[in-house]
Amino acid sequence: MEKKIFTERDVNMYSPLSLAFLGDSVYDTLVREYLLRIANMPVAKFHSAKIKLVCAEFQSSKYDILSQYLTEKEFAVLKRGRNATGNTVPKHADAIEYRRATAIECLFGYLYLLEKNDRINELFEIIIKNAPIDFGT
Repeated sequence: MEKKIFTERDVNMYSPLSLAFLGDSVYDTLVREYLLRIANMPVAKFHSAKIKLVCAEFQSSKYDILSQYLTEKEFAVLKRGRNATGNTVPKHADAIEYRRATAIECLFGYLYLLEKNDRINELFEIIIKNAPIDFGT
């Protein structure tokens, strides 16, 4: 199967929730790689730390910080993701946190389809900077 090259117009045709669907995986992979690079330990401890960094509460807490570093287009994608309406909100997050987390995932999906990997890494560094890493007990 030949890999499709996406234009900005192509990517904008996807719903924000579709972009967030992909962006969730991109973000999750970045967190896993980050944790693996800073420690070598049993998988259960990695999982414990990962859960704290991929949860809506943590992602939402980085929304305002991240938004300061975005281009106009990126900020528009972030807002589009935040304003997307999904059917459910997980029990462990309130609606505002969940929408802000979805916005970040939407942005990561958008950038991934445009193959802006350097930009994804820059933004991830902003998110992960000073993040409390807790590998559990």
